[in-house]
Amino acid sequence: MSTKIADLFNLRRGEGAPVLVAGLFFFCILSALMMLRPARDALGMERGLDSVRWLFIGTAVVTLLVNPVFGWLVARLRRLHFISATYAFFALSLVGFWALLVFAPGAVGARSGQVFYVWFSVFNLFVTMVFWALLADRFSSDQGKRLFALIAVGGTLGAIFGPWLAARLAEPLGTPALLLVAAAFLGMSIGLAWWLVRLRTDGPPDVQVQMQDHEAVRIGGSALAGIRAVFASRYLMGIAGYVVIMTIVATFIYFTRLQMVAAAETDLDARTGLLGNIDMWTQVAVLVLQVTLTGHIIRRLGLAFALALLPIAMAVGFIGLAIYGSFLVLILLEATNRAIQRGLTRPARETLFTVIGREDKYKAKAFIDTFVYRVGDVVGAQTEGVLGRLGLALGGLVSVVVPLALVWAALGIWLGRAQQRQADASASPPAAEGSAGPR
Repeated sequence: MSTKIADLFNLRRGEGAPVLVAGLFFFCILSALMMLRPARDALGMERGLDSVRWLFIGTAVVTLLVNPVFGWLVARLRRLHFISATYAFFALSLVGFWALLVFAPGAVGARSGQVFYVWFSVFNLFVTMVFWALLADRFSSDQGKRLFALIAVGGTLGAIFGPWLAARLAEPLGTPALLLVAAAFLGMSIGLAWWLVRLRTDGPPDVQVQMQDHEAVRIGGSALAGIRAVFASRYLMGIAGYVVIMTIVATFIYFTRLQMVAAAETDLDARTGLLGNIDMWTQVAVLVLQVTLTGHIIRRLGLAFALALLPIAMAVGFIGLAIYGSFLVLILLEATNRAIQRGLTRPARETLFTVIGREDKYKAKAFIDTFVYRVGDVVGAQTEGVLGRLGLALGGLVSVVVPLALVWAALGIWLGRAQQRQADASASPPAAEGSAGPR
């Protein structure tokens, strides 16, 4: 029975405990994020959709400014220390917002709400980026292909648990108290990060020595090394391009949904109920993919297939949305995007980082997963706004999405094959520290 379970989950000897701890780690992060996300969205919508578009720009600027600070921490501190410092900073920030809400409620207004929106958007990206960077550093390329989807189950459960807990605690404790609960989850994340790194793994002695060396030696380098590495590496530029297109298309879906909901004057309750049901079944689909299928899909069909599936699905979905233009088709499109992105694409995309140097796993990944990600948000929001003002609406979006999806899918196929070449090359003498693959 244990052999069958191990085969189902793609587990090997000694991997159960690290996977469980990593899954619990991700559970705490997503619980904290999803408890606070509704408040972020509500504050951002106070001044309309145009205000949200400008907040996207503000978030991109802040992430660009924060990246050198994070790079400096990576260069100066040991791995667990800069990870702990990152989570501790955001936890203390939450305590600060709680103190503002409790002791100076009169100072809370539209401007402070916008500050919280931008802060949360930066917080959201950095805490998840650091988690996946640690996993790319902790697990091998083969393990990433087999295990990242299973570990991501913890995040999916946290995304379900966070809103549920917020609904249960908001009335008896008050909304400000949710910030302290989220901070507590971040505190637990620090402990789980240390546990994950200290946990011994069955394997060759050289693997054990390498893990100890990774923790004992500072990564070093420049605070701006990650930014330079992205522009110097075809492989990292390919990942950046993939992320930009993915976020542009996701932003198109986001604003199309906001517009359709805002324009709905009748049957809003029925549509809200439908939306809730779709969200629930989307989470079920994500869980099924993560627990049983994704590891097998990536291992047997390859990263290239896993990375190209989402672009193809989005192109077909937008064509269907342009033809029918219904709220139901939009919700199905969004559900498909979430299910494939969380259940298959995200684990596959994170596996791409397992074959690059340690410095790039933290610094270059931080630049891609924060600033580059938010650039895609800004481009998508502004493009959607321009098309709307020109009266092109869904037809205009399709004319943009379909060519983008073709480039997106081609990038996914190229990245999947490049990652495999990098993984095969790792059997040869290792590349210099900080190397990021083809340049």
